[in-house]
Amino acid sequence: MNTTVTQEPGTGEDSARAEISIEQKETEGLSQGQIVRRRFFRHRGALIAMIVLAFIVILAFTSVGINLWGLRITGWWPYSWDQIAPKVNNGVPTLSLVPFQIGEHPFGQDEVGRDIFAVVMRGAQQSLMVMVIAGVVATTIGVVIGAFAGYYRSRTDSILMRFTDIVITIPLIVIGAVLGNAFGSLGAAVLGVVIGLFAWTTMARLVRGEFLTLREREFVDAARVSGARDRRIIFRHILPNSIGVIVVNATLLMAGAILLESALSYLGFGVQSPDTSLGKIVSDNQAAFSTRPWLFWWPGLFIIAIALCVNFIGDGLRDAFDPRQKKKPSERAMARSGRAGGPVAPILDTTEPKERATVTVAGEAVYASEDVVNYHDPRPDRPGDPTNEPLNPER
Repeated sequence: MNTTVTQEPGTGEDSARAEISIEQKETEGLSQGQIVRRRFFRHRGALIAMIVLAFIVILAFTSVGINLWGLRITGWWPYSWDQIAPKVNNGVPTLSLVPFQIGEHPFGQDEVGRDIFAVVMRGAQQSLMVMVIAGVVATTIGVVIGAFAGYYRSRTDSILMRFTDIVITIPLIVIGAVLGNAFGSLGAAVLGVVIGLFAWTTMARLVRGEFLTLREREFVDAARVSGARDRRIIFRHILPNSIGVIVVNATLLMAGAILLESALSYLGFGVQSPDTSLGKIVSDNQAAFSTRPWLFWWPGLFIIAIALCVNFIGDGLRDAFDPRQKKKPSERAMARSGRAGGPVAPILDTTEPKERATVTVAGEAVYASEDVVNYHDPRPDRPGDPTNEPLNPER
């Protein structure tokens, strides 16, 4: 009896098949936007960062209210950022974790009696405003310049890229210091525009690279053949396919903008008095570093928290827009997918072997198998006699 066992496929092949099956089941019937949203919310770091950033924004704009271009809305915190109050507890923070209590001045007071919590919230407002405005302005300029340079190429590309190279050679901190000293007194919004006008170079180079690749794709040729204008091809066909690179680098621009604003304000070239920002709070209280260190803790903590949150969100967006980033399924999910796909069972061959064929040569039986013919030629070897030439098995 012939017994043959067919083994199951290799473990690596099974794992790859199970991962593909799980990925297809999870994205079945979903649009590209839904797939990106699902991947983003699976990124724990980005999700926590988004919650923390939202909390900081809500806390900053609701606590001390809004005072922007003559529009003033009061908040729920009893003290204003420019209000001088009698000192409590000699200006030491009243916030305590054990036992937990907030107190009247949780972040403490400065030398003149201003509530540091209100001052930090106002500084966070201004820094966030600079971050958002600078990010929007820089992203807009970078996308437009990079799109036209990458799509039209030739002379247009040369002119725009040489202009970009000139802007890159000038240190951004020097430009910000010169322009911030001139326009910082006009408010955080104007300072954000000034920073954005010179922070677009990296975005322009990245968008140009994407357009150089996408303009050779089939859907662009189809749109061009159908009679679509260049402006429609750029903004309706190519630009949506570059949104991943644009969104990710926009978040990085915003993180860099808030750090640049803090540095400029610390050096005295950013937001000017009587307004304030997180960097200016640190600069105003640097003389009290050894006696009142809490004046540095809170603005520095908010600067780090905002910058880290924006960076983590950008990291999550990068993973969400990148189709090569896949979540490795758990062992339980892999096993469940394998059972659903139907693993290959061993095959047992129990068929009876067939009787071997026989060939009669010179009156004797010769048994032949499937692969080779085993026989003995009983005829004598007579060289030169063609009739008695030994039998050739291949023939």
